Amino acid sequence: MKITMYQVDAFTRKVFSGNPAAVCPMQVWPEDEIMRGIAAENNLSETAFFIPQGDDFALRWFTPEVEIDLCGHATLATAHVLFEHLHFERSEIHFHTQSGKLTIRRLPDGKLLMDFPARKPLPCTVPRALVEGLGANPDVILKARDYFCVFDSEATVRALSPDFTMLKSLGEKVIVTARGDTTDFVSRFFAPSVGINEDPVTGSAHCSLIPYWAERLGKDELYALQVSKRGGEIFCKLRGDRVDIGGYAADYLQGTIQW
Repeated sequence: MKITMYQVDAFTRKVFSGNPAAVCPMQVWPEDEIMRGIAAENNLSETAFFIPQGDDFALRWFTPEVEIDLCGHATLATAHVLFEHLHFERSEIHFHTQSGKLTIRRLPDGKLLMDFPARKPLPCTVPRALVEGLGANPDVILKARDYFCVFDSEATVRALSPDFTMLKSLGEKVIVTARGDTTDFVSRFFAPSVGINEDPVTGSAHCSLIPYWAERLGKDELYALQVSKRGGEIFCKLRGDRVDIGGYAADYLQGTIQW
């Protein structure tokens, strides 16, 4: 069996930064076991698989351990592959996913803009393992899909050195965030429960980050950095119950999986 695969660095304008995602175009779905095996072999935070669905596409995402319901950077990478390599001619792509229909537009400057659902974080019960795992006390702890922890400064967020074994025991993913020194906000994303200690740049986390910071800062358009080791930039806009998550992408490799 042969499968073409692309690896794309998402939310960056240059290779060796942003978040790398593998993208596998398919005509029909292979067995789930094969997709899980490819994702585990790639050992990237996500591998995306997509097939045609009428004039649109169906899209699925796998970490090295599990299938997930929503992934921003691998969606951005998939749209980049369609536009840049598979000669998709329209300016707008529709993906059908576990999280509903996702629309991605390509702007004249090459930026890709994703239309995702907003997930406003709300007050929650705080498990002891969350604060102990982070090794620091957030100013605010909320929850949407993921725990959402607000700290006092960008420097504090950058300095966090979590106990990933403790965070894994939560069985949940964790967003940490603060006002940025030169941007509207910064963030990091920890997901040891799905096999990713720290995700370099996390589009889906911005489904919660955008509504929180838009309300707190009193504006709908925001510019953000995810301050992982690789780092990435995210262009954000709140539109009611939807968010625009924008970024660039850079090619890293193209190859063939064969067995």
